[in-house]
Amino acid sequence: MTAYDVYSGSGQVLSVSGTSATVGGLSPSTGYTFTVKARDAAGNVSGASNSVGVTTDAGGGGGGGGFKQAAPYLYEGWGDPPSPSTVMSATGVKWFTMAFVLDSGGCNPAWDGSRPLTGGADQSAINQIRSSGGDVVPSFGGWQGSKLGANCSSASALAGALQKVIDAYGLKAIDMDIENTDEFENEAVQAKILTALKTVKANNPGLRTIVTFGTSTTGPTYYGNRLIEQAQSLNANIDVFTIMPFDFGGGSDMYGNTVNAAEGLKAKLKSTFGWDDATAYSHIGISGMNGLSDQQENTTPAIWTQIRDWANGHHIARLAFWSVNRDRPCPGGGVVSNCSGISQNNWQFTSITAGFTG
Repeated sequence: MTAYDVYSGSGQVLSVSGTSATVGGLSPSTGYTFTVKARDAAGNVSGASNSVGVTTDAGGGGGGGGFKQAAPYLYEGWGDPPSPSTVMSATGVKWFTMAFVLDSGGCNPAWDGSRPLTGGADQSAINQIRSSGGDVVPSFGGWQGSKLGANCSSASALAGALQKVIDAYGLKAIDMDIENTDEFENEAVQAKILTALKTVKANNPGLRTIVTFGTSTTGPTYYGNRLIEQAQSLNANIDVFTIMPFDFGGGSDMYGNTVNAAEGLKAKLKSTFGWDDATAYSHIGISGMNGLSDQQENTTPAIWTQIRDWANGHHIARLAFWSVNRDRPCPGGGVVSNCSGISQNNWQFTSITAGFTG
């Protein structure tokens, strides 16, 4: 046998090469039923094992094994980057999503495609975060620039580029921010990215993989649904599917639109993977935009608090926003790189996000 596939109900949640498995992302005080199937190198799968029923402990935000991450975006190449240690001491936040790793040419990763992978401002920020007791998840891709997913020639080449960053920083998690026509709206590139994530996950035990993508107000769009379906068919074992519920022209109800989008994602994960509600929620992330979005949608601190409380109440996996650089007041300031465009306190959205426990 080359692998053992672990199922919760009818949905596969994990694939391991050894004879032990740790299933993360479980909700507290919840019953689960697991079975295992063996798989050989040719893809032949055995019948299911006898089922094992378990109930997770109360509290702890996921029975101790769940992946929970409050990780707003921090961008060293734009928007008057703040000192991470200052933000951490003011807010209690521990994780940051570091934007963006791009292609510097020849499928070689670099921050923004131009700053060195190690030894520059980004490494200094990461060192500061880690020395203050935190950690980072680099984000690959984004809306613009030369992206590794689109430009690396194959899934194996892309996996090699991702591995360079994993090795450089001893990472526990990576985020692929899959946007625009070159990646999100290209099904072959979607498949390349998912296959590369499957590869690095297999090669780095314990690594968590996150995909982040846009959404409609009611859930994933055609391309979002396609991404989820490809993740299932490729057995990519993605840990977190993060939606970006903004810039969707959804009007003024940012709380309602965000919840409706997340519920639409939950329904798609359930139907695609065969998961129950609790398992589906434990694979969901939300990445908002603090203050004014590009389309003048306004997520206020009060609304973001509502979204955070909903995220905690449904035990999702990840809460992020764009961005810490913008987490400063500038009432009437519009959509700019170093403030939110609204009246708020310094680092108020980061403080709210730090209260996400899953």
